[in-house]
Amino acid sequence: MLSDAERLGQCDVDTYRASGPGGQKRNKTSSAVRLRHRPTGLIVIAEESRSQHENKAKALGRLYRALFLELRDPIAPTADAVRAHPNWIAFADGKLNLAAKNPLFWPTAGLALDVLAATQAQVSTAAELLGISTANLVEFLHTDPKLWQAANRLRAAFGHKLLSG
Repeated sequence: MLSDAERLGQCDVDTYRASGPGGQKRNKTSSAVRLRHRPTGLIVIAEESRSQHENKAKALGRLYRALFLELRDPIAPTADAVRAHPNWIAFADGKLNLAAKNPLFWPTAGLALDVLAATQAQVSTAAELLGISTANLVEFLHTDPKLWQAANRLRAAFGHKLLSG
């Protein structure tokens, strides 16, 4: 996994003046940041702070999440392939219980989405390959709204009804 500095080195960085509320200073400084990740084409922005450094840090965090949410690594739909994946972690008592603040959350979320894609968005089959229950996988996907949306985009792409909850 790349460091923030290495990820930033793969990006074109644009700074600009953000429009909207924020006082007089907002319209005088170019504090908004847009990152274009050259290898993937992903674009993220951060413009809520009046500090360019804070916005750059927020944009890097958004890029990190976007890499796991938007890009799929092909994986064979077998338990051995899943367990050999670099982002696989052994789940305590067969339960996946990671908070979004946990550094393992986004790599694990990416793996869950990769397995969902490999199983044509069959949640029960994906859960079985991950070694957890279907309810636990759905609960994990529901931990973050963007993760939930990504899972439902996969479901729609394979012609399944959206997960509700």
